[in-house]
Amino acid sequence: MNAAELRALQAPLKERYRSDPGAARVTLSARGELAPEVTCNVESFLGVVRAGLHPATGGDGSTACSGDLLLQALVACAGVTLKAVATALDIRLRRAVVRAEGELDFRGTLGVSREAPVGFAKIRLIYELETDASDEQLASLLKLAERYCVVYQTLKTPPELSVVRSS
Repeated sequence: MNAAELRALQAPLKERYRSDPGAARVTLSARGELAPEVTCNVESFLGVVRAGLHPATGGDGSTACSGDLLLQALVACAGVTLKAVATALDIRLRRAVVRAEGELDFRGTLGVSREAPVGFAKIRLIYELETDASDEQLASLLKLAERYCVVYQTLKTPPELSVVRSS
């Protein structure tokens, strides 16, 4: 896909959202069902993902760790956003790899230490890019990719969260 094709694809959506801002508001959802083991079967676009304990919390490594899934969601969003922005800016990427690394202290999630936070303390998003783009173009590319990446922005500025019990 080139810049003109991307603009043509998105133009009617942008116009619709300008004229009817409510149409741009979409609720995404996810669903998982607990299994007999300490696992949760999460429905995904490609089928069920069996999530379970990380080996550092007693898991055997045979299931997906929710922390890994979070980092994978960040990589997926950052990668798609980077490609869309590069396409819109006519920046050719010969090769692009997106990685995320997250640091956490499992003492928090295991309740070993109240001082240890539960969750990631640091997350790094790393881009490995092969391109002929100038430093200025790359700076613009990364700035815009960060700005428009939904998962990155959600982690950077957390939304209002709530827990609801449904019957």
